[in-house]
Amino acid sequence: MQLFWTFLKIGLFSVGGGYAIIPLIQEQVVNQQGWLTDKVFTDIITISQMTPGPIAVNTSTFVGMQINGIVGAIVATVGCILGGCVISIGLYSFFQKHQESFYVSEVLKSLKASSIGLIMSAGFTILLLTFFGSSELSSILNAHIDWLAVILFSVFLFILRKFKLNPILLMCLAGVAGFFLY
Repeated sequence: MQLFWTFLKIGLFSVGGGYAIIPLIQEQVVNQQGWLTDKVFTDIITISQMTPGPIAVNTSTFVGMQINGIVGAIVATVGCILGGCVISIGLYSFFQKHQESFYVSEVLKSLKASSIGLIMSAGFTILLLTFFGSSELSSILNAHIDWLAVILFSVFLFILRKFKLNPILLMCLAGVAGFFLY
């Protein structure tokens, strides 16, 4: 029940979906509940990005599976999507009535800006975990830098930007390189 309630709150209070939900899930399952470590959570995010489907649903499913097996996966996934489904139906009705409103338009613009900030926060958290092994800024000062991860990231980012290769191909190549180097 606690797993369902946690993911229901995540689904209800996440704005922007996708990468914007990652910090909220991390706060709940790593920092508040203590169900997972930062390392396991990072692994789950990585797997969630590589599997088909929305990252929020994939992450919820994998976290639930890690915590309580198949039942946990189902409970966490339903909890995560239930709130969004109910809210979407309600918002559809609301926007049908108020589609010409200036104020509604301005609220939507502000939500877009906050979503960008949340996505940047998720990316920054993943980089910190990858390069320093922690997402806490205070512990980074004492942590060692994983120079191999920094070099791999830089090389594959350069290849992506310079040669415009398929990102999926690059993820596979980076995974193979990481397998052999780590």
